[in-house]
Amino acid sequence: MPQEIYLIDDQKELKSKLENLFKKETDYKFKKAKTSEIEKVLKNIPSLIIINEDGIKEEVVKLCNQIRQNEDNSITPIIVISSKKEKKHRIEILQACVEHYIKTPIDDQYLYYTIKNVIRLLDTNRRVSPLTGLPGNVQIQAEMKKRLLNKEEFAILYVDLDNFKAYNDIYGFLNGDEIIKFTARCIANHIADISAENNFVGHIGGDDFVAITKDIDCETICQNILLEFSKGILKYFNEEDQKRGYLEVPNRKCILEQFPLTSISIGVVIVDKGRFKNVLEIGEVAAQVKHLAKTTPGSTYVIDRRKGKKQK
Repeated sequence: MPQEIYLIDDQKELKSKLENLFKKETDYKFKKAKTSEIEKVLKNIPSLIIINEDGIKEEVVKLCNQIRQNEDNSITPIIVISSKKEKKHRIEILQACVEHYIKTPIDDQYLYYTIKNVIRLLDTNRRVSPLTGLPGNVQIQAEMKKRLLNKEEFAILYVDLDNFKAYNDIYGFLNGDEIIKFTARCIANHIADISAENNFVGHIGGDDFVAITKDIDCETICQNILLEFSKGILKYFNEEDQKRGYLEVPNRKCILEQFPLTSISIGVVIVDKGRFKNVLEIGEVAAQVKHLAKTTPGSTYVIDRRKGKKQK
């Protein structure tokens, strides 16, 4: 997913410079906005905000404080570029929780690597799963909020595994980790197959995943995830369990209980305009539809297609 970097600047030169510096980098997208458009910028929850102090009329410290006071952008990095060299001014800007202050004239290499390193650090900090390398809850929430604030239509796939605890009890956590990584690949393979650049895959934790796609007709995506998972999951079981078709796990009283082999359930919520006010409402519906999917034996998906009220 491309890193969206917003330039707060009334001039054109900085955007041209950055696009030239990053012309071979497909993962960075630069967008320019005026200070009057700052609310629109904040709604998109960018990966980085760069402010050209020489290219705006507004007071830069006040602008930085406005960004930091926005709950969804409280950790969005800010770089200020300025020709002002007074130490007092630089300190005032850094006190506004700005990550970097770059003086002009700009050294191209310094600017290039500063941006790359800030993005890398933020990306690392936002990930809660070193196991899958996927973004965690902070970024998942941000992605959902961004789409709601911009009144987009999208589909959210809530994915988790069935009878996974039984698998861990028999095969151990290390083998369980391999199934989690396999599941992440199954999801990402088919979300990435869709051309929309705004598709997203996140790892909530454990065996729970979230995928977001602009393709609200996502039945084919679900079918392909289930197909790849069903074909690949058997290799994680020994031959005896494969032939038997279930696991035998002793309970606390040492009585053997039977559990089906690990399967995958997908609950899908279609978010059309006006249906949800916030991510909590989406989560409530998601819990219902995922529960319905898990009541069906084997790998399955359920799509909630209820429509929201039309906005005036």
